[in-house]
Amino acid sequence: MWNPAASEKAARNPLGRRLGSPRAQVIPLGAISHELFAVSGLLWIFYTSTVIENLVFITGGSSGIGAAMARVVPYPDARVINISRRAQKGTDHYQADLSDPAAWHGVADLFAREMKDFAGERVVFVHSAGTLQPIGFAGEVPMDDYARQVLLDSASPQVLGDAFLRAARKIQAECHVVMISSGAAFTVFEGWSAYCAGKAAMDQWVRTAGAEQARRGGRCRLLAVAPGIVETAMQEEIRAASSDGFPSVEMFVGFRDKGQSRDPEEAAREIWSLLERDLENGAVVDLYVPAD
Repeated sequence: MWNPAASEKAARNPLGRRLGSPRAQVIPLGAISHELFAVSGLLWIFYTSTVIENLVFITGGSSGIGAAMARVVPYPDARVINISRRAQKGTDHYQADLSDPAAWHGVADLFAREMKDFAGERVVFVHSAGTLQPIGFAGEVPMDDYARQVLLDSASPQVLGDAFLRAARKIQAECHVVMISSGAAFTVFEGWSAYCAGKAAMDQWVRTAGAEQARRGGRCRLLAVAPGIVETAMQEEIRAASSDGFPSVEMFVGFRDKGQSRDPEEAAREIWSLLERDLENGAVVDLYVPAD
């Protein structure tokens, strides 16, 4: 503890003149608890802190399954960063429109900056951002809108996954990539050509990059998960589509009417639980089980 008498003595120069009161100086070793003592007229305040053990990045964390994943992160001390156009309560926010390739470099810089010298236990990247728009047949929807959908659904998972793995090479923590996929990756839905192709590309990227990481020792694990029919705003978009642009619309209306839509947080908890299982690196998992 700080000794006032010692501080008074240290605060005088060799001629005995008072040099002034001890000045507070913060040593940024952390936060929370601290100890005080005086040396050479300075009141030093040393802080200690709890290291962040879990760092979670979630794209599309402002709505849908991404927001649910953020709400039920199973690590109580986690720092959660939502990468999306809109902020979400309870998370840090990095604003980015991932249908714009210009935004991808910024996200890569975010990964590098936040993971540099990370000394915690675990880093997780959940890629949930995606879009069904425009719903309609290829060749019959606006080209610019179709291009943005291709960039978001097909290209951004691969580019951002690559950026995350690049940043992960410089730390020792275990790292996980979780891509939110869909049954559309292996099912033909007319009106969803870009969405189906994007999810199929995502799954194959996870399989291949997972095999590569396994060859490198397996510290970074990759997983793609199709969560099934989850009651989100995207399901509302589907049910509102015209049968001309999306002939399967009545099937999705039936999922809701038959109570086959899953609660988002229930699905999110099941996805998080997969990280505790001994799955093959690069596994692609389908959680959809039709109701009786």
